Amino acid sequence: MPRFVYTLLIFSVATLLPLKLFWRGLKQPEYRQHVGERYGFYTQTVNAPLIWVHCVSVGETRATQPLIHALLAHYPQHQLLITHGTPTGRETGRQLFDQEIASGRVLQAYLPVDTPGAAKRFLTYFKPSLGLLMETELWFHAIDQATRLNIPMALLSARLSPKSAAGYAKLGSLTRRGLQQLSLVAAQTAADAERLQTLGAKHPIICGNLKFDVTPPEDSAAKGAALRELLGKDRTVFMAASTREGEESLILNAVQGTDVLTLLVPRHPQRFAEVESLLKARGLRYVLRTELVQHLNNDVQVLLGNSMGEMYTYYAASDFAVMGGSLQPLGGQNLIEAAAMGVPTILGPNMFNFAQVTQAAVAANAAVQLSDAAELHGMIAALAADSMKVQAMAQAAKGFTLQHRGTTQRLMVAIDQLLPSVH
Repeated sequence: MPRFVYTLLIFSVATLLPLKLFWRGLKQPEYRQHVGERYGFYTQTVNAPLIWVHCVSVGETRATQPLIHALLAHYPQHQLLITHGTPTGRETGRQLFDQEIASGRVLQAYLPVDTPGAAKRFLTYFKPSLGLLMETELWFHAIDQATRLNIPMALLSARLSPKSAAGYAKLGSLTRRGLQQLSLVAAQTAADAERLQTLGAKHPIICGNLKFDVTPPEDSAAKGAALRELLGKDRTVFMAASTREGEESLILNAVQGTDVLTLLVPRHPQRFAEVESLLKARGLRYVLRTELVQHLNNDVQVLLGNSMGEMYTYYAASDFAVMGGSLQPLGGQNLIEAAAMGVPTILGPNMFNFAQVTQAAVAANAAVQLSDAAELHGMIAALAADSMKVQAMAQAAKGFTLQHRGTTQRLMVAIDQLLPSVH
């Protein structure tokens, strides 16, 4: 794709963006906040050299937590700017780094739409000493403008599925130039590195998956135990984690005829009301997490996890889980959080965004993968009836996460080559 065609497409996106923000804002009013930032206009106070980290949404923001803390410790004279693309990502960042934001060490903003002008306004306002893009966030004008301003850019914990690689390959020289302008590409796996190098990345290194370094909050187990007390210690609690459109019906069909209590946690908060309507339409007995104040009656079939920031608590209260995004062709969600809490995970057939992690987790007996969503009912029933197997998988899951840690340290060594620390 010629650069001018990409530019025209981005300008089209910029023109239509107010309509999208208005439409999304009907369900999630936060989309109508900080609109000026979407076009490169900011009011944040920058009073120190700055390192910019882009985490588009919730998953990337959570995954970057250990790296953010390492950067704050290693570069004490710098501020950190965390940019997002979604309100839920921004809110997650606010929750994770509340103290650092209050002290001014961490700033938050939206990354603007990738027009040349907006990208230049963003970079000239914040003047970052270094830009760090997480996973597969390639914004070609932002990278190009950073190159013109002599700002080194890195792509960290990069993952690229064969499907995504084929899409980027269709952009031809646009992708190749963007990757070649990066000062550092650190891939999660050898397969990711090979695909990135084929597309144009210069000498990508392999650093592992940053998500393995995320440690659950210290009070997660205690909060999970308190929640489990309310749910009932004698019931089998099955968690449907980060479910996406169309999956809740498949899951509710699968638990029919079993005696499990289903802890249903939609991925996006704007869908809480939609999923509650589904439960009502099916005539199921359910309770909202936000209204849970006493022990559940044994006839309650579903607890709807309609709260934010409680994923680790939910995992800690569960016996086993199914991973959302994997029962429909959506690529799956992060199974590492479940493994870190020692929760065995059922994976649907569509985990292509986490292919390498899925393969390793199944091999380690931390997870099982279905060949078809229709197998979910049988797998739920089998695990509910075999507590010894669940316990063995739980121990394997904890060992699996410990085995793969260390990415933060490797990334910090690479980053220090681009921005030597000054103490």
